[in-house]
Amino acid sequence: MFKNKIILITGGTGSFGNAFLKKILDSFDFKEIRILSRDEKKQDDMRKKFNNKKIKYFLGDVRNSSSIKSAIEDSNFIFHAAALKQVPSCEFFPLEAVNTNILGTSNVIDLGISTGVEKIVCLSTDKAVYPINSMGMSKALMEKLIISKVRSLGRKSKTKICITRYGNVVGSRGSVIPLFLNRINANQFLTITNLNMTRFMMSMSEAIDLVLFAFNKGKSGDIFVRKSPAATIANIVGAIKLIYRNKNIKTKIIGIRHGEKLHETLMSREERNKSVSYKNYFRIPFDDRDLNYDKYFTSGKEFTIKDDYTSQNTIALNLLDIKKIILDINKN
Repeated sequence: MFKNKIILITGGTGSFGNAFLKKILDSFDFKEIRILSRDEKKQDDMRKKFNNKKIKYFLGDVRNSSSIKSAIEDSNFIFHAAALKQVPSCEFFPLEAVNTNILGTSNVIDLGISTGVEKIVCLSTDKAVYPINSMGMSKALMEKLIISKVRSLGRKSKTKICITRYGNVVGSRGSVIPLFLNRINANQFLTITNLNMTRFMMSMSEAIDLVLFAFNKGKSGDIFVRKSPAATIANIVGAIKLIYRNKNIKTKIIGIRHGEKLHETLMSREERNKSVSYKNYFRIPFDDRDLNYDKYFTSGKEFTIKDDYTSQNTIALNLLDIKKIILDINKN
């Protein structure tokens, strides 16, 4: 599907970018892969790590459209992963989240449309559903921005744009399990926000599969969600103690940080009501109605599903499940 095509990964030096690049190199034929980011050190690390002449590196910031234009020109597909993702830092610097997650996405999409990109897949997060923090709010508005642009373009546009939304990617930079493991290796306390807190758990390979599924199946304006299990912080800590059973692991409750939820939501009940179920995924189809609401006043769709799709009501991982996930991270 990528043969003779140029692929651009924005934010390509991050955890997703590195893993997605490796997947493409191992599994697909392609013309060129472009890595766009503002971090020259990480680009240099990737250049040495992969050592492949078909990978091109572009320094630029999605906030500045002129700095990313050359990366987007002639690209066939864009996988837009560039974002500010850390909840606490976005809470203290909300305008930075707006500039990167909303305005930066607008720059990528506008340039993609104007240069004739065939498909753009944008990565979002469970924090965009019922957002209570700046990161989630900026991602929610990013999603609304994308839907608005799709509506303006119409279904016949050459450029197709869809969204993937997922929870914690296990082992990604800044996520809880690597944080815990690093603290154990440094003989430090495990800092626990709340033992009853739940989070969706997805491996990096599952995150990549979701993006590729959306790329293959998605129509403009669609949002894709993976059916994901979840774990409590208590069980994550318990699984780690099983692995390090001969080590004295101390814990310290520090309380929920700025902008954090006790439980996350991947789909609202309104989205779930209209979603299409696949074996491993949900598709939330694009709503192509316009502002002429009088056309829909006398008819509608019966609302039947009562529950949101949350980390509290999905399949719960037990200690052995989580132990296996953690050991798989270390293997990779």
